[in-house]
Amino acid sequence: MTDDEAVDAAARTLVESRYVVALVGAGISVESGIPPFRGPGGLWTKHGEPPMDGYQRAMEDLAGYWRGLLARREADDEFARAIRQARPNPAHHALADLERAGVLKHTITQNIDNLHFQAGQRAVSEIHGNRTKLRCIDCGARWPFEEFAVRDIPPACPQCRGIVKGDTVMFGEPIPQAILAECYEQTQRADCMLIAGTSATVIPAAWFPEMVLNAGGELVEVNTEDTPYTAHAAASLRAPAGEALPALAARVRALIR
Repeated sequence: MTDDEAVDAAARTLVESRYVVALVGAGISVESGIPPFRGPGGLWTKHGEPPMDGYQRAMEDLAGYWRGLLARREADDEFARAIRQARPNPAHHALADLERAGVLKHTITQNIDNLHFQAGQRAVSEIHGNRTKLRCIDCGARWPFEEFAVRDIPPACPQCRGIVKGDTVMFGEPIPQAILAECYEQTQRADCMLIAGTSATVIPAAWFPEMVLNAGGELVEVNTEDTPYTAHAAASLRAPAGEALPALAARVRALIR
C-alpha cells in the first residue's frame, strides 16, 4: 500500500465510523520540542528515572513536596525550558480540525503539556493529568495553577479542605477514578480508535485499542514504527504525526464535503 493509499484507507475508515476516539502519546509532543522521558535522548534515559514511590513520598512530606513543586515552576532546566516554549504543532492542529469537522468525537491523551487545548480541542481526557493545573486528591476539583492562591504550604482545597497537589499523575499515584472512568466510557463508545504518536504499551492506555478491537471496531495507526496493534489496523501511516495527521485531516475534509 502506497502512502497515498494508506492515507485514503485511513480517511475512509474514519469517515465511515460512527464514533472515533483518538489515543495520543508522546510522539506528538516531541514534534513540539518536548523531549521524551524514555528512549534515545529521553530525559530519564540521560538523568535516571524518578523514584517509583514518588507519590507516597509526597504524601509523607507535603510541605517538602510543595516547596519542590514551586521551585520546579521557576526552574530553567532542559525540560522546563522545552515545555514552556512548546506550542501546538501541525499534529495537534489536525486533531482539532478533525474534532471541529465532527469526525473525531474524543481524544485520550497520555501527554501532560496542555497543547491539545491550546490547539483548540475541547473533548480531551488527560489520563496522566495536566502540568498547568492543580488537583484535590480528595474531591477531584481542578484549577489552573496561576488561578490558585497559595497562602500556606501545603495549601488546602478551598472546597473540601483536602490535599492539593499538581495534577500530573506521579509514580505510585492512582489515576483519578473520574478521568479513568471517562476514558473507559469513551473507549466503549468507540467503533474506531485513531492511535497517534504512541507505542501503545503503557497500561492502562494500552488496553483501549484492544477493547475497541474486541468490540468489533477498527484501528487507524499513525506512528514512525510498528506497535503491538499494527497487524490489526485497518490502515497504518508510517510517518511523524506532524506530517501524517494533517494529510489525513485534509483527506477526511475532502471526503465529507
